Amino acid sequence: MATNRGVAYVGPGKVEIQSIDFPKLALGDRKCEHGVILKVVSTNICGSDQHMVRGRTTAPSGLILGHEITGEVIEAGRDVEFIKVGDLCSVPFNIACGRCRNCKEGRTGICLNVNPARPGAAYGYVDMGGWVGGQAEYVMVPYADFNLLRFPDKDKAMSKIRDLTLLSDIFPTGFHGAVTAGVGPGSVVYIAGAGPVGLASAAGCHLLGAAVVIVGDMIPERLAQARSFGCETIDLRGDASLGDRIAEIVGVPEVDAAVDCVGFEARGHGKDAVVERPATVLNALMTITRAGGALGIPGLYVTDDPGGVDDNAKTGTLGIRIGLGWAKSHSFATGQCPVLKYNRALMMAILHDKVQVAKACNVEVISLDDAPRGYQDFDKGAAKKFVIDPHASIAA
Repeated sequence: MATNRGVAYVGPGKVEIQSIDFPKLALGDRKCEHGVILKVVSTNICGSDQHMVRGRTTAPSGLILGHEITGEVIEAGRDVEFIKVGDLCSVPFNIACGRCRNCKEGRTGICLNVNPARPGAAYGYVDMGGWVGGQAEYVMVPYADFNLLRFPDKDKAMSKIRDLTLLSDIFPTGFHGAVTAGVGPGSVVYIAGAGPVGLASAAGCHLLGAAVVIVGDMIPERLAQARSFGCETIDLRGDASLGDRIAEIVGVPEVDAAVDCVGFEARGHGKDAVVERPATVLNALMTITRAGGALGIPGLYVTDDPGGVDDNAKTGTLGIRIGLGWAKSHSFATGQCPVLKYNRALMMAILHDKVQVAKACNVEVISLDDAPRGYQDFDKGAAKKFVIDPHASIAA
């Protein structure tokens, strides 16, 4: 009988590799003829996974993690017409039916049919429909014809797999943050957070033609990584105001567009850097974004945070200066990135050498058995994007 292993969340601060069921083409008690089973080629550790592993969500023990998946089709249901066995495909982290109102409007991050609890679903994620995660050897993907992005040339795709694996989430997510912030040719952009999504967003800003991309963080290694591909950086441990630091770079204390790639575990700046202040980033971005500008907010905010600093934070109720944003006529874009809106175009940019997002994010390939170490290093602030290679496909 075929076997399978996956990365399981055990409890705060701990994951382990467990034997799990081999996936079936089934949704509960009914056959899933529109689905496929993938042999996972690469699956990435995401900052959103880290929120769960830190115990900052209501994720249950035993949850199989992983929503950033690339794999080869080894079995397809009867109703799958266009995806074939042997195809190498990127899997959007959003699970979408392709049939509901939101999917038909291109808003696949809030599909109405794949999660009984709320709009939107994802693999291996708390409150996202109970779908088994893809940090495993094999995984089932439903609505395959709609969801999967097939790579046109498998050999070429494998030669660029370190870049293409980022199409499942962080590259489209970072790019979405830039697009919704209004980044375009000549823009001056500030990106909060030099983690993998922030770095991917910075790469996306360059692709969109930004004149200056400024990245703020408190981890020197991550700031050095941002500088390695042409970003300006601000060390937020300093006491000078963010506006003053931006003025040192561009001459004025404001930017055209801002992207929040931090989310609800934000900390204060300067002397407050050790204190968690979940509204810090949003309020800072409103302060330094010009009147009429926009904020892209791909950073995660949750409705339930057991580790929140106060009762309000535990329910996602934050002290946001909405009056400041209103006075400056700011636009705000929140929520999951609709990956299918961007992944094909970004694939083409990768395949034709217009962007090197794996280099920007400092991808490190690790084995499935090494995933717990990857989680530990990521939690310590490693300036890397950890990509799990369950079958040594990349290594080969």
